Amino acid sequence: MNKEAPTALVLGGTGRTGSLLAGALARRGITPRTASRRGADVRFDWDDPATHPDALAGVDRLYLVTPVMRIRYASQVAAFLDLAETAGVRHVTFLSTYNAHQAPREVDIATVEADLASRRAMTYSVLRPAWVMQNFADDHLPVIDSLITAPSNGGREAFVDAQDIAAVAAETLMDPKTHAGATYSLAGPQALTFRDAANTIASVSGRPVFYNDIDQETWISGALAAGVPADYAVMLRWLTGAIITGDGATPTGDIERVTGRPATTFREFAERNARAWALEAS
Repeated sequence: MNKEAPTALVLGGTGRTGSLLAGALARRGITPRTASRRGADVRFDWDDPATHPDALAGVDRLYLVTPVMRIRYASQVAAFLDLAETAGVRHVTFLSTYNAHQAPREVDIATVEADLASRRAMTYSVLRPAWVMQNFADDHLPVIDSLITAPSNGGREAFVDAQDIAAVAAETLMDPKTHAGATYSLAGPQALTFRDAANTIASVSGRPVFYNDIDQETWISGALAAGVPADYAVMLRWLTGAIITGDGATPTGDIERVTGRPATTFREFAERNARAWALEAS
């Protein structure tokens, strides 16, 4: 008699890592249940607890993505994890942030890591990714008038491919015992400047792309004017500030250690996504 496949709840299931993770799990024999406010297998809304029990029904492992564009969410996450324990979840893989232990006190990400570490009814793994390469191919760091605009002061970042994040997440959810208690810092194989990234995008897309190093506070003010919540400024200031001060992500080797293959280079990512910049040009 065949044992029923385990089921993993994938929060942010229509997002950049969640959608890729769902596919990876399905190919390897775990049933993914994607969850999001719309377009997923089940409706899930952090601000609507009535959506939580159905999402967790029959689930034994969880990919945890906290509410987006917020800095205060620890109490919501704790209540959800309490419910998850009761529902039978026995492993959580948490999508955190690079150097989460250095996050400003106003940001709850380290609090969630500590909460997971304190629980005894479930194991956990923590993924701490660097800036995601996909930021360059969507509206986070768009090419506008041939310019990529962001503050860095020439600092470097080991940008990481969302596919690599999903691949590591899949390993932790496939084999929770092996990865129980692990914290993985997920970074690309090269620490690059934003100018390096712009040059690579120009090379693969065949169009001029340059980097505009803007004042940090001016950039943050622009993000707030575009609709980013005011209190999220502290997160933007921390993430960009790490690069500006020379404390950006550096290659760690964790992706290769977990998956058995090298992390994706920025050029490989750019070649795979060259169409994104060609479409923007049109």
